[in-house]
Amino acid sequence: MIKDFSELKHIIEINSYTKNKAGVDQNGAVFKSWMEALGYRCELHERGDVGNHLHFVAPKREGKKLLLLGHLDTVFPPGSFESFHEDEEWIYGPGVCDMKGGNYVALQALRNTFEAYGKIKNIDFLLVSDEETGSDDSKYLTAKLAPHYDYCLVFEAAGKNGEVVIARKGVGTFFIDIEGKASHAGNHYQEGIDANLEASYKLQELVKLTNLEEGTTVNVGKIEGGIGANTISPKARLTFEIRYTQSEQKEYLLKEIERIVNTSFVDGSKAVLSGGIQRDVMEANSQQHHFLKQLRQVCNCNLPTEQRGGVSDANIVASHGTATLDGFGPFGDGDHTVHERASKKSFSERIDLATQIFTQFQKGAFD
Repeated sequence: MIKDFSELKHIIEINSYTKNKAGVDQNGAVFKSWMEALGYRCELHERGDVGNHLHFVAPKREGKKLLLLGHLDTVFPPGSFESFHEDEEWIYGPGVCDMKGGNYVALQALRNTFEAYGKIKNIDFLLVSDEETGSDDSKYLTAKLAPHYDYCLVFEAAGKNGEVVIARKGVGTFFIDIEGKASHAGNHYQEGIDANLEASYKLQELVKLTNLEEGTTVNVGKIEGGIGANTISPKARLTFEIRYTQSEQKEYLLKEIERIVNTSFVDGSKAVLSGGIQRDVMEANSQQHHFLKQLRQVCNCNLPTEQRGGVSDANIVASHGTATLDGFGPFGDGDHTVHERASKKSFSERIDLATQIFTQFQKGAFD
């Protein structure tokens, strides 16, 4: 078991809130120094409003290519949660499992591989800076790089029993802006076109699209509209999210959303849809199954699996045809809260697992 977590402590105490570009870039600079010591070349993708994305590129040989994927940012604004502490079983701190801890697992396994082979080939590492806010910038870079790799391992947190993730729901965020007509609610009630009333009908139609048996949910999380009690509402807005487990469900949802937007339940009202799919669904498939089978064989381990409702950048890579598995970081809980923690034992287990995989990759076991 790892005895010294001082390096992890160092990066955890750097505030890496997504909107804190300086902090995210500082975290990235630390990783850059660590990775360059292993012979990696850093392709820096500079950004103005978010942290820089870092693509660490190893020397190449003939054979399959593996991408490791992580993110540098966390969800905690400066001053909210920046401390690190540990006891016999757990490490506590922002990002310890989501996902500075996962990045550190990958780093340590690469170090072990470098020590054994002197040079690492065909294993690259992408660290993006904006995953916690939806990867709105980095998703284009990730999508561009994904087809250049045969396999991808994502170092988000492991399951409670060491599960790796084979599927994640797709997610999209949308907005419906409704235009009505204002009028005095007392003197000219019938002259108004009530945007709020239209919004209420559309909300009910959207919620009807939820199908829990299929794993499809539609949540209208925010409603805005109106001026005051004495005025027929001239404008309203619905903010909603969809999640789905299959591509067919996505197509059905998008078609139904268009129908709802284009239907005027209140005569004279108009509506405009904006937003879109944020991360497409990650579905289990035959390529992924073959990759998982290879991992189990070469590592002589069970590797249990699970599906998750939440999304990660694994969705992006998987949707571009790369055999992708997620959940190779340490097990932890309390992520996105001030109680975030990760199991010390799981750090050692995950580093050992990743080291076996990287070692076998250097031997050409996956070619």
